[in-house]
Amino acid sequence: MPNYDAVIVGGSFAGLSAALQIARTGRPVLVVDAGRPRNRFADASHGFFTQDGSNPLAMIETARAQIQRYPNARTLAGEVIDISGSDGSFSVTTASGEAFAAQKLVLAYGVSDTLPDVPGLAERWGATVLHCPYCHGFEFSGRRLGVLQSHPMAAHQALLVADWGPTTLFLNGGPVPDTETAAKLGARGIALEPAPVRTLTGDGGDLSAVELVDGRSVPIDALYVGPVVRHNSDLAERLGCALDETPLGPIIRTDERKRTTVAGIFAAGDIARAPHNATWASADGVAAGVFLHQSLVFEPLAA
Repeated sequence: MPNYDAVIVGGSFAGLSAALQIARTGRPVLVVDAGRPRNRFADASHGFFTQDGSNPLAMIETARAQIQRYPNARTLAGEVIDISGSDGSFSVTTASGEAFAAQKLVLAYGVSDTLPDVPGLAERWGATVLHCPYCHGFEFSGRRLGVLQSHPMAAHQALLVADWGPTTLFLNGGPVPDTETAAKLGARGIALEPAPVRTLTGDGGDLSAVELVDGRSVPIDALYVGPVVRHNSDLAERLGCALDETPLGPIIRTDERKRTTVAGIFAAGDIARAPHNATWASADGVAAGVFLHQSLVFEPLAA
């Protein structure tokens, strides 16, 4: 069974950032990636240092190629289905039956978005139906924007989105904001539309209007939603890592060094923080990689 100082489960922004730090120490490191990055639906990643507007899949491919130049680092396409053991002696098994030993682990297998059940929404995800205005707001500056109330922080999201253009908060038949929140929305010039949404319309991936069940149509160019996320694996739970609930889904509990509540296991990326952002995911991966390496150095000296 091949032996690694670190095995990283997930090879997107967080996992590859962690791997790069460890690779540069000369320690043997393996990245196992199932190939389902969350941002694969978007043509461009924005706000990332020196990479503004780059294709996220191309960014991942470049990072993978750079890591593979280190002789002590390996990347593997596959899915980890089981991990057993404890700190210093983990056994990692993939769906194809390969097994690896690892002293330490980084969980970075990411999340998937559970989108609101609105006709016309899923096929526009990543194009004109969006999550983060910091990632995709500038491209729609000054245009007609909407926020769909599908989560507890919809009003908060609308208050932010209004900086990019005239905004309507679609309550979609849900509760009307309380007096204090309504006053804030009014102060920001945000329109409230209480009627349930019937469908989204537009040519191809474009969005032209939100059609309501009462027959009215509200012109719109981009719609922001806050999807509830689900983890792409239940490995953290099976390993005993504590999770915390957030309004947008669970996250793995970590400390400032990205250590989980289980010794020897680190976690980074969207599974271990809220809110989410590609730059934050990468930065958390850097932290996980650096502090994992330091644990390999200092823990034996303290024994």
